[in-house]
Amino acid sequence: MLSFDPGPGLVAGTATTSSLPVRTFRCYLPRYLRTYSCVHCRAHLAKHEELISKSFQGSHGRAYLFNSVVNIGCRPAEERLLLTGLHSVADIFCENCKTTLGWKYERAFEISQKYKEGKYIIEVVHMVKENGWE
Repeated sequence: MLSFDPGPGLVAGTATTSSLPVRTFRCYLPRYLRTYSCVHCRAHLAKHEELISKSFQGSHGRAYLFNSVVNIGCRPAEERLLLTGLHSVADIFCENCKTTLGWKYERAFEISQKYKEGKYIIEVVHMVKENGWE
């Protein structure tokens, strides 16, 4: 078991199956929750209940806005002129496979965009839905 404390409702540990190699992620989301995972390595990324909006645009198409995510790393923030104005954003990547997934809004310069601060964009092309989406 890892020493990482994943917080309430989250499980830390190692995943194994008989046909797959051992994979250790920083955080595992409970199996009974609908979740989003990295399409490239299946690392858990977010709980469905953390989804704020599906109407965002990423660099490679549609993207979702999340309140919080897990198993991601953050690159240094930089100012970018996006469709909704100037923002300070930091690219985020999967901690397991290092694929760039989207970005974190560090600062919004327009008052109407302040709600995005501290939130995360993950592009749909990099996510897969898991657990109970029938």
